[in-house]
Amino acid sequence: MSSTETSAIEAKTLRIEGMTCASCVASVEKSLSQTSGVVEASVNLATESAVVRFDPASVDFARLREAVQRAGYDVATREKTATFRVEGMTCASCVAHVEKALGNVDGVSKATVNLATESAQVSFNVEQVDPSDLVAAVAQTGYSLVVEDAGGIEEIESELEKDERKIKKAADKMWFSWALTLPIVLWMIPEMGWGYVFLGPIVYNIGLVLLGSAVVFVPGWHTIRSGFKSSKNLSPNMDALIAMGTLASVTSGIVAVLNTFGVGPAFANFAGVGGMIMAFHLTGRYIETKAKGRASQAIKKLMTLEAKEATVERDGREVKIPVSALQEGDVMLIRPGDKIPTDGVVIEGESSVDESIATGESMPVDKEPGSPVIGATINKQGFLKARATRVGKDTFLSQVIELVNQAQGSKIPIQVFADKITSVFVPVVIVVAMATFGAWMIFPDFFGSIAQWASRFLPWVDPGMGVVPLALFATIATVVIACPCALGLATPTAIMVGSGMGAQNGILIRKGAAIQVLKDVHTIVMDKTGTITEGKPGVTDVVPLSDTDETELLMLAAAAETGSEHPLGRAIVEYAAQSNGEIPKTDEFEAVSGRGIRAAVGGKSVIVGTTALLEESDVPISDEAREAKLRLENEAKTAMWIAVDGKAEALLAVADQVKPDSARAIAELTRLGFEVAMLTGDNEHTARAIAERVGVTRVIANVLPEDKEAEIRRLQGEGQKVAMVGDGINDAPALTRAEVGIAIGTGTDVAIESGDIVLVQGELSAVVKAVKLSRATYRKIVQNLFWAFFYNVVMIPLAIIGIMHPVLAEIAMAASSINVVTNSRRLQKVNIQPDA
Repeated sequence: MSSTETSAIEAKTLRIEGMTCASCVASVEKSLSQTSGVVEASVNLATESAVVRFDPASVDFARLREAVQRAGYDVATREKTATFRVEGMTCASCVAHVEKALGNVDGVSKATVNLATESAQVSFNVEQVDPSDLVAAVAQTGYSLVVEDAGGIEEIESELEKDERKIKKAADKMWFSWALTLPIVLWMIPEMGWGYVFLGPIVYNIGLVLLGSAVVFVPGWHTIRSGFKSSKNLSPNMDALIAMGTLASVTSGIVAVLNTFGVGPAFANFAGVGGMIMAFHLTGRYIETKAKGRASQAIKKLMTLEAKEATVERDGREVKIPVSALQEGDVMLIRPGDKIPTDGVVIEGESSVDESIATGESMPVDKEPGSPVIGATINKQGFLKARATRVGKDTFLSQVIELVNQAQGSKIPIQVFADKITSVFVPVVIVVAMATFGAWMIFPDFFGSIAQWASRFLPWVDPGMGVVPLALFATIATVVIACPCALGLATPTAIMVGSGMGAQNGILIRKGAAIQVLKDVHTIVMDKTGTITEGKPGVTDVVPLSDTDETELLMLAAAAETGSEHPLGRAIVEYAAQSNGEIPKTDEFEAVSGRGIRAAVGGKSVIVGTTALLEESDVPISDEAREAKLRLENEAKTAMWIAVDGKAEALLAVADQVKPDSARAIAELTRLGFEVAMLTGDNEHTARAIAERVGVTRVIANVLPEDKEAEIRRLQGEGQKVAMVGDGINDAPALTRAEVGIAIGTGTDVAIESGDIVLVQGELSAVVKAVKLSRATYRKIVQNLFWAFFYNVVMIPLAIIGIMHPVLAEIAMAASSINVVTNSRRLQKVNIQPDA
């Protein structure tokens, strides 16, 4: 891996064409990592992509592509044609200058500029060119290119179509191969079962060679070519093993044909076996391609959810425009049943919105002026006007998709071991295969005795073939049965399914390593404010001290607080409005700094405030009332008096309310084996009161925001692995310090860059879901790796001693890869919901 002096490191995802197994991954990774200017390269077989971190001053897209091509593969290019507005042009010379500037940008295939419409239509490779590159190129000529097509979720339909084309292509190869292979099977059965050769030995041998060669070199040509290219680059892959097995089989057939004409030694004809090996190989590839496509469906479905058009207000009129033309500040008109075009804030109307695609929460969320809305969510019943705040790649949905793509491209610690094995797997298998052939030739009696024994119950083992055909039979079986594919797919397919499933449930896995690390965590530390509690004050108790109606007292207090800017006062007003509707008007109002409010409401004198304010106003307070106030304060609540016409009528308690599901979630986390600790800046007494309500046994109080990170470090010093749950804004250093940082927020408010795992829901039950998902995903990874290793450890020795038919070997090899992918897909059936 090369080093770089600069800190301006960029990350780019390349789509790699031609990879078929884990050995391909190792080859591409090695070639990219050895390129000067590349800091890190992580290649993923399941997503067929490479995430490359590099210094743009030292290496560009062209050099990255060259590195991939040197390894024998290629970078897929996606062409996009977009129209941009050009400002400042006045004549045909301007057109020529802009056209030339755009055409000189690497990755632009065509640029057409129109003076009449003041626009430029540009065709470019989206992997290589960002619209900002086009803007910069035009700016250097003295003109302005305006990016109206934000392209937040680019050409998703074409991506899905590409997947469908890939599956269809694999299916076509499979059916074509079987159309040629079935005659081989029908021709070989009488010969294998009864020794009868239909049409005689000459036609039989020539027919098997012709049909077997057709399967290998027509539908199987891509496999042969891939194997040859990887071998030429000294990094043989799975296709190299298949190519060796099938070509050796066809060669044996040619020798058998020559022998029928009296040329060369007598030899068994395995050409038909070579055709069957390729047919089963292509069948496995088809099933694997289809299964991989289904494994990534969750995120691809998410990518297609964006609205196609938006209704906006322009000059007082309703105008329908493509979502790609939306700009920040546009006022969107959203009717019942409409998809919300992009992220924004409600400026008019009330409704409920189905945000399940973003949060995984099925209950609609009420919206009113000031409420944020998320693009692609569905307006249920009311009419809304919302101002667009984020468009294109900045939208919440686009960030979620990018985040999931990053997670799917990342590697977890357990994968490092598998990668080390797969990097040398194919060369080792080739050596083992050569050693197998040599061993059969050197020790024919030993291996012959095994063949003699096996022939009693395995009809395909024929000791009478002779030592050379038997040696070749075992060698072919050895090269085709070895399978690095399953090892290469074990981890990335599970992460692909898990991260997609997480996105559908409002759990965004930013770093794949968190899946493995979370299983070793002992302590989950939670910030109190905004995590365990709502993060804003709310009325918890109204305690009457006389026979006066409780509702009347609450409305008088709310009326008195209407003019207050204090958070506690606003909490009282909001509570009264939600509970009882219209609040009476205030005739007089006086704010007493640090003590409360004096007001006149409907001819009554009203005081809302502290004990000091009542005493100062000569309002008597009984001992029983003082005890009631003390009880509320012992519960970590702020208690205020309501006095009417000189008499203390009620106590009103306000507190940062505990989220409804906090106690239930913490209890379940405890059952799952975690110690839950609460971190807060509150004093010990207040913190303990909250902790008791939610079932937290370990409290870390009196912690200033800047000291949270030090507290996490202290816990780690005690030998504990720690996960930190916080809002991701004030807790960023602590989240970074913890082994796993879990950022929790609500919708678009969540700080996506702040955690290893990001929870879009504001409830703590989302932490339970994240834990269950990470454990289930890791279990699948371990299961996949076990079966991949177990398969190779058992099957390769059977092939070496000659009791595994090459065709059965190929079926077993294909089945191992398919098993890994389908096992990962079973993750979708796992229940990650919190216990009721």
